[in-house]
Amino acid sequence: MPQVSPPTQICSRLDPSKLRKGRQTRLRVELIHDGTGQPIAVPVVVARGTRSGPVFGITAAIHGNELNGIPVIHRLLRSIDLAQLRGTIVCVVVVNVPGFLNHERYFVDGSDLNHIMPGKPDGSVAEVYAFRLQERIIHCFDYLVDLHTASFGRANSLYVRADMTHEISAKMAYLQRPQIILHNPASDYTLRGAAMQLGIPSITVEIRDPQRFQVEYIRRSLVGLRSLLSEVHMLPKRPVSLGPEPVLCEHSNWLYTQHGGLLDVLPSVMDHVKKGEIVARITDIYGDRTAEYRCPTAGIVIGKSVNPVAQTGSRILHLGIIWKGKTAMFHRRHAAQA
Repeated sequence: MPQVSPPTQICSRLDPSKLRKGRQTRLRVELIHDGTGQPIAVPVVVARGTRSGPVFGITAAIHGNELNGIPVIHRLLRSIDLAQLRGTIVCVVVVNVPGFLNHERYFVDGSDLNHIMPGKPDGSVAEVYAFRLQERIIHCFDYLVDLHTASFGRANSLYVRADMTHEISAKMAYLQRPQIILHNPASDYTLRGAAMQLGIPSITVEIRDPQRFQVEYIRRSLVGLRSLLSEVHMLPKRPVSLGPEPVLCEHSNWLYTQHGGLLDVLPSVMDHVKKGEIVARITDIYGDRTAEYRCPTAGIVIGKSVNPVAQTGSRILHLGIIWKGKTAMFHRRHAAQA
């Protein structure tokens, strides 16, 4: 039989301290209004433990087509024993509500919410939405994990973006146990960057591909989240199989086409590629090969285009430059001991 959903509370600001302990509370936090004057509200679930502790924030679908994070949140909330939980888990199930409803990456005005943070109190509709999201919800977090996927026409590895010079964020990245960790200072107007500016240790988790549910990567991301929650003493620790150590990349670059046509990207996600290796070919509409693209340096494929139709300037692959030597060893040791 269908489950009976508990009531949902409507509010204009999140204050976890005012919610009952030992309970999950479902909220809709109103941020803006549409053209008919009706509120646009983000769905939030707050799991408040019976004992005091940090506020751990998890956000998903800041791009409306990035769906894998939603079942990660659902499964985490179903698995939580509130009697054992210290502190509060706040899950923003869908950040970009208009984009989610329209099956689109961007906000209603075409803006990328993850590149205008922290927004403005009196700017465009997207800037106001971003500002109020931070001011009404994000500001109360002690930690943040922001769940993403690749965009339309692309495939990703399971990877984490984190500032690996920040000891807590670096530890969070390793505990999440992705396939790749990409060192990425949080200074790019992202939600993670805005949270870090508020002093909230944060990471971005890229959970594979858009507009679909991928069970294996949902499961792996859930295991990582539970490890994080255990590390900050919110959940009891339990043995987990860590799996292979992530590949640590010091930076990354996208390769782009110079010709339009039909694109064939040769390596798979997670493949190691050599300098000078052919990684893509372009064929014109008549079937003649018009261009080949070689890798400018050795690295690992973090993500790639899977859309065969490419105009000039289309993305080919996301190349991670592997961090080697003493610096990489330092960062691994630093994260493990943080």
